[in-house]
Amino acid sequence: MVSAQQRREAVRFLKRRKLSERRGCALVGIGRSSFRYETHPRDDAPIAKKLRGIARRHKRYGYRRAWATLVRQGERINVKRVYRIWRQQGLTRPSRKRRPRGKPKGSVPLQAEYPNHVWTYDFMQDATLDGRKMRILTLIDEYTRESLAIEVGRRMPAKAVIAVLERAFAKYGLPAYLRSDNGPEFIAKAVQTWLAKQGVKTHYIDPGSPWQNAFGESFNDKLRDECLNMEVFVSLAEAKVILERWRRYYNHERPHSSLGYLTPKEYKARWASIPAGALPPDPRSLSPSGPPDGQNSQKERQSDPPCPSVRPPATALGSLSSGALSSGRVTSSVP
Repeated sequence: MVSAQQRREAVRFLKRRKLSERRGCALVGIGRSSFRYETHPRDDAPIAKKLRGIARRHKRYGYRRAWATLVRQGERINVKRVYRIWRQQGLTRPSRKRRPRGKPKGSVPLQAEYPNHVWTYDFMQDATLDGRKMRILTLIDEYTRESLAIEVGRRMPAKAVIAVLERAFAKYGLPAYLRSDNGPEFIAKAVQTWLAKQGVKTHYIDPGSPWQNAFGESFNDKLRDECLNMEVFVSLAEAKVILERWRRYYNHERPHSSLGYLTPKEYKARWASIPAGALPPDPRSLSPSGPPDGQNSQKERQSDPPCPSVRPPATALGSLSSGALSSGRVTSSVP
């Protein structure tokens, strides 16, 4: 594809060959007014410097999250401009090869409607430098996406799982439901009995159905990509310190695209400020404009993407199975 600047250069070449401006513009396919237009390029150096700093600090960020970070710092900037500078600076990271997606497997059952409605916990595995395995227990609130705990150990029996849950319940309150797969630690009689005494209901996903635990799988993927794959743990103690530091960063600093590029803590505080009985705002306008690939609609090309704003995740409008709602903060129907 020939750019406008290249067309102008072609017309200038023809004029040096004694061809008229009118004839040169007609041959090249550019209007005379466009040929005479003088560009006024903006100085992108300050933005480029900030983007390089963001890329150095957050090596797994893409241009969208870098744009959100700039806006959170007070910059008024178009996401398409960030995309252009990001590519010019060579900051685009290689994309991961993803498996081809098959047919849709179904939706997430029992979607969270408010904080402390549905929590999910799951295990991950990694190793220290000496090759010894580590088990990592993650616990998140599905509605606010907040990471409630990341516990590390060589072994994580049912007793250790109960200890993690006990500390989380004391700090954040009791959830209505606790989602998990059918791992032996989660279906252990000791865990089920203890949860029943606390009044917390369990929700086990169907075997071989990880999409039913989509929020937990998504969090684990971010933890793997942004922390575990970027670190070499010398010891178990070091792993605990680094993972806890990442958990705090995830909750307090990392903008989350599903929350309108708010952090989980910011979104939770925003939700708490909503009057009792009021529904959260419509989340459908969360996604910013895509890259300038020429495939966007005319309306998207003519308008700047919105700055990150407070919006709930899409699950705020999801439906629940009967009996799932028990909070007075949420109405029983969605318009």
